Amino acid sequence: MQTPKSIGMVSLGCPKALVDSEQILTRLRAEGYLISPSYEGADLVVINTCGFIDAAVEESLDAIGEALADNGRVIVTGCLGAREDLIRKAHPRVLAVTGPHAADEVLQHVHAHLPQPHDPFSSLVPPQGIKLTPQHFAYLKISEGCNHSCTFCIIPSMRGPLVSRPIGDVIQEARTLADAGVRELLVISQDTSAYGVDLKYRTGFVGGRPLRTRLRELCAALGDLGIWVRLHYVYPYPSVDALVPMMAEGRILPYLDVPFQHASARILTAMKRPASAENNLERVRAWRAVCPEITIRSTFITGFPGETEAEFEELLAFLKEARLDRVGCFAYSAVEGAAANALPGALPEEVREERRRRLMELQEDISAELLAAKIGREIVVLVDEVDDEGTIARSAADAPEIDGLVFINDHFDAEPGDFLRVRVVDSDEHDLYAEVAVSAA
Repeated sequence: MQTPKSIGMVSLGCPKALVDSEQILTRLRAEGYLISPSYEGADLVVINTCGFIDAAVEESLDAIGEALADNGRVIVTGCLGAREDLIRKAHPRVLAVTGPHAADEVLQHVHAHLPQPHDPFSSLVPPQGIKLTPQHFAYLKISEGCNHSCTFCIIPSMRGPLVSRPIGDVIQEARTLADAGVRELLVISQDTSAYGVDLKYRTGFVGGRPLRTRLRELCAALGDLGIWVRLHYVYPYPSVDALVPMMAEGRILPYLDVPFQHASARILTAMKRPASAENNLERVRAWRAVCPEITIRSTFITGFPGETEAEFEELLAFLKEARLDRVGCFAYSAVEGAAANALPGALPEEVREERRRRLMELQEDISAELLAAKIGREIVVLVDEVDDEGTIARSAADAPEIDGLVFINDHFDAEPGDFLRVRVVDSDEHDLYAEVAVSAA
């Protein structure tokens, strides 16, 4: 029998791109292709690129160059693929280039350059598909695209307007993942809180039961699965308020990833963001009143064109007042094609970076205080890894790869995907240190 052909995959950028990569790999595996963990063992390499900021563009181009050097046969897809001229100028030897969420096109190019006859005896795909995450957590993408026109962002031009997945399909995928042993679902999209807007919240069907295509109903259904459900990329719309009682009741994790981006009303207007800083602060207070345990993560941009020192101080004042649990920050990057590049008052790179550093130093102090307050408390954690020093886990307040960790030193009786009840004994600016109390269900 013919030896099956092997595909290598490099997935760069955000979790939404990772889901696209998983879908491509699942379809390739279903057709009998093998998945190679290295360039050397692959007959062809697919690179899913990111083009959100200049650093991501550089990383993607470097990855393409490395794959060409080590393998020689490369297909490029993803957000940077929307700029095919840039890719082909840097790397004219690539076999093909597609834009984002273009699985059909990627497979067509694979078939053209690496034909693989379907062999039902080698097409062994698990029901949940091919995943690039550990077995105990998975990303659940509920929509593509975005209806916003934020001036610093080019994602809508790459991924198009909002297109929500049918709610029945989303719930079925979530159930399949839970049945496969996934203990945590991370709900993602470009704008999670807008889920269903494009469909006018049309009624779908889940197991024959009518259900509106709306985030509130989706979260209620996911909450019935009995696993952790974590929400990412949630805009601070009033409709989000209805989700917080579910968090207080333990139906979904008390965690919101809300990209506020700034606190100055003028800067938010220049960014074309959908909410004002004053409303954001009031909304944070209201969420905490309903669910005191809620963790709020956000991201901010420093050095946006025209940002004055006073407006930056306004952002710092917002952080001091809001005391957000987790914060990421980027110095403004003049991404090609972003409308903000045409705004007056571009700031030098050293000013943008210096403000980013000051913001993160302030947030480190806030984070250290918030985490220190957890010493002595018992919390439930999800085990990610066990190494030669002990168990590495995450709490309900910690999303994988972007938030903190909980270290349980000298505890080895655990496996990834286990839930443990632990007592916090120490902390630093980002992480907690704990000892096992009793096992949790």
